[in-house]
Amino acid sequence: MQETGAAKPLLAALLACSLLAPAAAQQGAADHHEFEAALDAPFLGGETGARPLHLRFRYPGAASGQRLRWQLDLLDQRGRSLRRWRGQAALRGAELQLDPAWAAGRTSNAAAARPPAGLYHLRLRAMPEPPARAARGKATSPARLAWRAEQAIEQSWPIAIGQPPLLCIAGGKALPLAGQAAAAPPAAGRADKPLAELPSADRPYTVYLGNLHSQTGHSDGGGELPGCHGAQEPQSAAAGPAQAFAYARAHGLDFLMTSEHNHMYDGSEGSDPNADASRARQLYQSGREQTTAFNAAHPGFLGIYGMEWGVISKGGHLNIFNSPELLGWERNGAGELMADTFTAKGDYANLYQLMRERGWIGQFNHPGDSQFRIGGQAFAFSGDGDQAMVLCEVMNSSAFSNRNDEQESHLSNYEERCRVLLEAGYHLAFSSNQDNHCANWGAAYSNRTGVLLPAGDSLTLDNLVTALRQRRVFATMDKGSQLVFSANGHLMGERFDNSGPLQFQLGYASSGGHYPVRVEIFEGVPGQKASTRLLAQDRDTLTITPTHGQHFYYARLTQDDGKQLWSAPLWVNQQAPP
Repeated sequence: MQETGAAKPLLAALLACSLLAPAAAQQGAADHHEFEAALDAPFLGGETGARPLHLRFRYPGAASGQRLRWQLDLLDQRGRSLRRWRGQAALRGAELQLDPAWAAGRTSNAAAARPPAGLYHLRLRAMPEPPARAARGKATSPARLAWRAEQAIEQSWPIAIGQPPLLCIAGGKALPLAGQAAAAPPAAGRADKPLAELPSADRPYTVYLGNLHSQTGHSDGGGELPGCHGAQEPQSAAAGPAQAFAYARAHGLDFLMTSEHNHMYDGSEGSDPNADASRARQLYQSGREQTTAFNAAHPGFLGIYGMEWGVISKGGHLNIFNSPELLGWERNGAGELMADTFTAKGDYANLYQLMRERGWIGQFNHPGDSQFRIGGQAFAFSGDGDQAMVLCEVMNSSAFSNRNDEQESHLSNYEERCRVLLEAGYHLAFSSNQDNHCANWGAAYSNRTGVLLPAGDSLTLDNLVTALRQRRVFATMDKGSQLVFSANGHLMGERFDNSGPLQFQLGYASSGGHYPVRVEIFEGVPGQKASTRLLAQDRDTLTITPTHGQHFYYARLTQDDGKQLWSAPLWVNQQAPP
């Protein structure tokens, strides 16, 4: 049949749509993919240090046969490599696991073959080989070096050789946990465990423990157990926010945030040209309504509904905790914005400005080495961003774990990247979340984000946001342990001027009978790259006189089971004596 003049544009538009949909879906998938590497090694080993080692690599969307390089180092406390394993491998599916033998590691000298008893670190560095366009030329070509710098992954975890010694620290009085304090009899004596003590004048805060990063069926989460093994097709799972909150509450969490991917409200990873823009906006509002209703029916638990903004590739994910508006950049075929408010993809400078102006706060999620760019610079400082961003994820359990016994073994550490943000000038506390994509909200591992609310304040979104703004937060891999860091009467998270000596104090407590085997206090300088250094270790009190100028300090504690805790930093402006 011969085409009429009117039919030709219509046919062309239909053809364009048929080509656009898969292209958009492919682009959306690429936006969400990133090379992943994880290290699993038991904390305790024999006198020689021997233990099973497991390396896991994932690269969603990569071609079969994608090659990668890896290197594993056993480091002493000074960062020197005592033993090294290295190799190359090819991905033949969605995931690759390698199990290097402890005895196969090359030692730097004879003494390193049998390290003395003590604490060490295992550090994994891995990177995929560059694609063909970057692989041309010499191994040291700018294209190859840029690719490797952008894709490289580093993970570091403590291990003990021999039995770690008990570290005797005075510690401090434990703060009451919300669940235990609420369960105490109205006029009864104190509970036996120190973490269950009620608030008092010298313990003016209550600790609330939860998970500030997860997804439901409103985006790519909520996969049913035990068959869930990854992200879901957007909006394919039945479980929504109310189901997630009920699950988290039943598993002992005080709060849960469902952070839905802002670009999946059209039901796709890309931009669906046939999507109903009004339905996308309504879905976000329905999530907020579900949250309000659940919280009203379950006092003492806080559900939080918000978004995980951005993409991974050439971007960076961040959570926005308190936005009543859905932000986005995608449009349907009619040009309608599938969000309430337009925010350009990858434009962090303007996003931070909008967040500051609206009073919204956020969290840097699983930060990657090349992410959060402003003017082409990764981790670039922004005054607006400093006002808006309050947390940085220091560690996560596997986002695709289907465990519900808190025993997930694949964990990711982002402390080095959070340090880069602190050194850039951001004022951030550390958080520890799970990024659940399966229906196991908060149950994959024992890690939690601990938030301190003034005793007597109820757990509401406004009160939680206030505490996050004040950085009254610690990150823990053990929900039964807490860490509080202070100096000269100032609680972690505070910024203050100081003249003369600065005395640090550390408060640690465990309801599980654990004890510390290492305490480390770090110092860094805002605005100065690579300035973070170990200031002191294995002391719960320390007095120093800082040099003139700006400093930040935070504490990291390692328990006898290898689980770690991180305090929020203190920011000190050291001034000359009057």
